[in-house]
Amino acid sequence: MSAQDLPNDQSKAKQSKFNQKFKQQRLPAWQPILTADTVLPAFFLIGLLFVPLGAALLFFSHSVQEMELDYTDCKSVEAGVSMPCSEVIRKSNFTAECTCQVNFTITEPFKKTVYLYYGLDNFYQNHRRYVKSRDDNQLLGKDITSPSNDCNPFGMSDGKIYAPCGAIANSMFNDSLTLYDAGKDEKLKLIKTDIAWPSDRKIKFNNPPGKLNDSEAFKNTIKPPYWTKNVWELSDDPSNNGYKNEDLIVWMRSAAFPTFRKLYGKIDHSMIGFKFGFPKGRYYLEVQYRYPVDSFGGRKRMILSTTSFLGGKNNFLGIAYITVGCICLLLGIIFLIIHIKFGKRAVDQLNINQNTPYSD
Repeated sequence: MSAQDLPNDQSKAKQSKFNQKFKQQRLPAWQPILTADTVLPAFFLIGLLFVPLGAALLFFSHSVQEMELDYTDCKSVEAGVSMPCSEVIRKSNFTAECTCQVNFTITEPFKKTVYLYYGLDNFYQNHRRYVKSRDDNQLLGKDITSPSNDCNPFGMSDGKIYAPCGAIANSMFNDSLTLYDAGKDEKLKLIKTDIAWPSDRKIKFNNPPGKLNDSEAFKNTIKPPYWTKNVWELSDDPSNNGYKNEDLIVWMRSAAFPTFRKLYGKIDHSMIGFKFGFPKGRYYLEVQYRYPVDSFGGRKRMILSTTSFLGGKNNFLGIAYITVGCICLLLGIIFLIIHIKFGKRAVDQLNINQNTPYSD
């Protein structure tokens, strides 16, 4: 045997001993001994930390001002039409547009920046096949000759590619929401940029090279079946058009739950009277009603909301922290009473040996 073979033999012997100890469960191990002296302080510490933290989260959540307006059944304002817009578009096989208005009153002025959201109920964007139904290479602006199979059945038609393809894009929310001051009958300005995640805008979405039209950037493409516009007609702003349109980017980020909201725009606080928030008064919402929700039993909402440093209004996290903290405090008190009444000292339990007399 050569000298070079000795290290290999020693390594194999060590590995064999390790495998033997591992299979026989004889490896060194450490197991904490849970005693009243360690468990009870942990319960009280968690309780004392979680309860005030949950109260703080609830405080910041309640500081968010919010107003919701359900407009699912709003009636058409067009002459000679006295029915809800949902029926108007259904009778036209979803080809007609309908305009409706809903009045609302702001009783307390909103402070800070005010955001406008649209909300949908009973819409399951988290379905496995729905979430996968997109082509990320297409959305990155790459030149593709055929879309991903995940886009089917909204991939191609008559030899042309749907731009963008897939079920997510095809079902994009397309109602137009406009706010008016009822007292002055003035249209309120909305900011439609910087509403999507910066990472999505800069990394995940990009337009193909060329002018945004059907002869250059989007040649050999057609609009999705349920769209009323082509993708290059979504906005008059070239930097907010095509695949970089922020309404599209916001919609393409699938929601985790069937009831969700997505950012539609921000109130322009450069308007006179809106510098420090959203003043109280009478307003109305005008809707270009296009998006059908009757088929899946859904509802549509408009939400005006401010935010805190934790985000929007959400009481769940604060309630969860307070609940867990109270449970830990309650368990700590119960175990403390049991320990005082029936327990033994940890030292006595650790010093038990074969000579320790048995007692009840």
